[in-house]
Amino acid sequence: MVNALPVLCQMPVAGSLQREPKNSGAHFKVGYTLTLAKLKLSNPTVPTMANKLHHRWIGCIALLVFWLSGMASASTRMVYPLSSDGVDSRYDYDWAVLRTAMEKTIPAYGPYQQLQSGVAMSPQRVLLEMSAPQGRINVFVRATSPELEQRFLPIRLPVDRGLLGYRLLLIRAADQARFASVRTLDDLRQLRAGLGKGWADVSIFKTAGVEVVEGSSYAGLFGMLAAGRFDFYSRSADEALREFDERHTSHPGLAIESTLLLHYPLPRYFFVRRDAEGEQLARRITDGMEIMLKDGSLNALFQQHKGRLIKKTALFKRRLIKLPNRDLSPQTPLARSEWWINPLTGR
Repeated sequence: MVNALPVLCQMPVAGSLQREPKNSGAHFKVGYTLTLAKLKLSNPTVPTMANKLHHRWIGCIALLVFWLSGMASASTRMVYPLSSDGVDSRYDYDWAVLRTAMEKTIPAYGPYQQLQSGVAMSPQRVLLEMSAPQGRINVFVRATSPELEQRFLPIRLPVDRGLLGYRLLLIRAADQARFASVRTLDDLRQLRAGLGKGWADVSIFKTAGVEVVEGSSYAGLFGMLAAGRFDFYSRSADEALREFDERHTSHPGLAIESTLLLHYPLPRYFFVRRDAEGEQLARRITDGMEIMLKDGSLNALFQQHKGRLIKKTALFKRRLIKLPNRDLSPQTPLARSEWWINPLTGR
């Protein structure tokens, strides 16, 4: 911090401005202590020197106050969206990662505020608010797509380490035997998938030849499945178990399909605006997440939020069906294996 102080406050005057222990006398504290040393009155130039020191000391204090007020006003402020879907724990882990990334970067970037918007937002409303320069939010998290990466600035580090691409199926319990006979992608093409309108994996299923029925709201898709509007609801491995626990009482016919595991690469990124503030925020998030990966705190959060659910699904016992994702950007960090988890091996 001393290195960042105004130059005036670091310039001693004839050895009279010294750093001393905090309890050594009168001091002005800003993360360190500057003490006004006693002056030796042994020659006629001392009064002039004392006067100069007095004025320099006053100037130093003024500059420090101005500098510190600037530090406070420069606090990183983030506002993320409030989901409009009622019971919705999908984002708890993501915001915990964001908060930890901010904590890890306080020494380099200073303080921060992380707030949730006071207005509930649909996925479409999130994009509208982010597109407005003075929108209510300035960061969101979502599975990536070419459109999102063009409109907004992606932080190309997979927040959930790629887990979103490993998919279980929510189905009607009466259809378990029907799904047990699915062995290949051709078999899967005989069924209809249910997904949210505009979700990134809509194009993945359509490209693979699987019919897709899109719903206008996340919560409404559970009712559409129960009503027979489609045959399965594709969910990430941790989402399926959590959502079943949250909703099987209100949808008693709901079940997790017991034999299949779909996989397609689908990174989940933080996105910010493409402006000066967004670029600064992107740098801080990137630095924080890289620190988290290296010091183990990212994996610790991942295991805390998702580890038990992954183990409970016994993914390694399921039949794996792979679907390509041709929409992935060439800048997707697939070569950085340390960022991606394989839940089949736990690595």
